[in-house]
Amino acid sequence: MYRLVFLILLAIFAAELVAVWRYRVILVRHWREPVLKYPVVIIESDDWGPGPAEQASRLVEIGAVLSRYSDRDGHPPVMTISVVLGAPDVAAIQEGGFRRYQRVTLADPRYRELLTVFQNGVRQGVFALQLHGMEHLWPPTFMRLAQQDGAVSRWLEQGDYAETETLPPAVQSRWIDGSTLPSQPLDATAIAAAVREEVMTFQEIFGSSPTVAVPPTFIWNSEVERAWAADGVQFVVTPGRRYTMRNPHGQPAGVDRLMFSGEIGEGGVSYLLRDIYFEPTFGHQAEQVLAEIRQRWRLGRPALLETHRSNFLGEASAHQHSLQELQRLLDSVLREWPQVRFMSTEELGQAYRRGDSELFEQRLPKRVHVWLRRLATIGRLQKLAWVIGGI
Repeated sequence: MYRLVFLILLAIFAAELVAVWRYRVILVRHWREPVLKYPVVIIESDDWGPGPAEQASRLVEIGAVLSRYSDRDGHPPVMTISVVLGAPDVAAIQEGGFRRYQRVTLADPRYRELLTVFQNGVRQGVFALQLHGMEHLWPPTFMRLAQQDGAVSRWLEQGDYAETETLPPAVQSRWIDGSTLPSQPLDATAIAAAVREEVMTFQEIFGSSPTVAVPPTFIWNSEVERAWAADGVQFVVTPGRRYTMRNPHGQPAGVDRLMFSGEIGEGGVSYLLRDIYFEPTFGHQAEQVLAEIRQRWRLGRPALLETHRSNFLGEASAHQHSLQELQRLLDSVLREWPQVRFMSTEELGQAYRRGDSELFEQRLPKRVHVWLRRLATIGRLQKLAWVIGGI
């Protein structure tokens, strides 16, 4: 009888060893990912740049809300502003008979007030600028479609303040040729030239080079990463996976890499994971976002919230609703976690690179505990996490 029990236990142990070996890469990656000592909350907002005239006043109001709050170290919540540096110059393209692409950038006098708001927010510590792209599109793709009687040509009829967010999704992806579906990859030389141009333009406009890049629509590839790294970008914000194309239905596809915050990518860039949506105009309320933050904290991970400028533009009532949800969220965060840390994405990335002992957990028992929690979130590893935790 005892021999039978022993053999059963031995078989179970052997099976678990096989499982550990089979999933060793996942186990190691989750272990290597640092564990936060304190909750970290960052609000990331995309698409700010040439476009609607009310952007400047709306950002002033956002900055005023953020400045009312602070963490225990006196740091206000930071909204990172992922900047689009340019947009199609609609009037010039139309006057040129749609033969040549022309752009307007944030250096144009009409955006002087917007630039001032950006800079004031950075000085106050409530904004941090990030690179979203020269445009929220790939110009050759845009021009090919503009010469057809379709959605892009109709978009041009809206005039110079047309919002790129209203373009077809495949056109909004900068680092693919979305003129046909499935999309086609871009030439590596063209990518390198475009990255250098956008980095130099960012530096000319803001007086410093970008350190954080956010791929438009989260579609990019290793060539883009290497080009960013070569021109000084240190951190790439990701959704946890790298989409490299759009499929025949126009959906993001072609995942060629999964990543965790702090991992090193092509050319030495570091990844930072953004995976919480805070889009009040789509019905995202403070309570559900708070629950997502709670889950990230339970897993020792930062909470990077994605919110687009569209939540704060257009009808004043929609803008006010978004502001109210932002306030409700910040009130709830500080009430639940008085120890929360507010910082910019770049500051978080630098902390990952340093292995900052002030921010990241060093105690082995705590790290093991959080590691097991992480494994338990992966369906096929739940039992393994339970077994390891019971050893």
